[in-house]
Amino acid sequence: MSLSDKLPQTSDRYAMMQRFRAREAWHVMKILSEFVESAEELQQVTPAVSIFGSARTPRDHPYYKQTEHIARLLSDAGFAVISGGGPGIMEAANKGAFYGKSPSVGLNIVLPHEQRPNEYQDLSLKFDHFFSRKVMFVKHALAYVVMPGGFGTLDEMFEALTLIQTGKSRKMPIILCGRAFWGGLFEWVSNRLIGEGMINPEDINLLQLIDEPQEIVETIFRFYETRGFEALPEEREQLLNL
Repeated sequence: MSLSDKLPQTSDRYAMMQRFRAREAWHVMKILSEFVESAEELQQVTPAVSIFGSARTPRDHPYYKQTEHIARLLSDAGFAVISGGGPGIMEAANKGAFYGKSPSVGLNIVLPHEQRPNEYQDLSLKFDHFFSRKVMFVKHALAYVVMPGGFGTLDEMFEALTLIQTGKSRKMPIILCGRAFWGGLFEWVSNRLIGEGMINPEDINLLQLIDEPQEIVETIFRFYETRGFEALPEEREQLLNL
């Protein structure tokens, strides 16, 4: 049998391409609908702080309890808390906010493993795509609190850092909670990325290492005390083009 015999005939290839293009167009529409629906739902959730961390952290772990405490303090201080909506640190963040005074928001991602929505969400949104979900984390948060976590947590943290560093997003506090956990990464950024000229020396100031929950809340308030929580005109343009 020749190679030409194994390949689909021209008419078959054309039909296959047409079906693929139709599916691709529908997929693009689904992505667009995620942006539109989530933007509408989150428009009134302000001011808000996004909290990230591992989905694998058990409920009796100190990280879980610390996250719940931070989220409760933020919620009682008037901040809605946005998490990934799943178990572990995400659940702790939603739980702390759920029993506080401000909304608990979950941006849930559909995954074959790990992710299941937790029960502590006043507003629960579902995403099929990581990139649209990450945009919503940045666009609707005034600060990031990053608890210990894995690849997903690192991805979300470095996404925010990249957007701020390149001027695609407004500046905001990015707080790493857990000095023992994050200290090595902080040193690596200082020694390697700055030391070898991969980033500017002042870029390290985009990150803060803070362990004390009350200090985290106070740090966020201090950042905004001279300008308020509303986005400035130039920041609205940044967020519009995010």
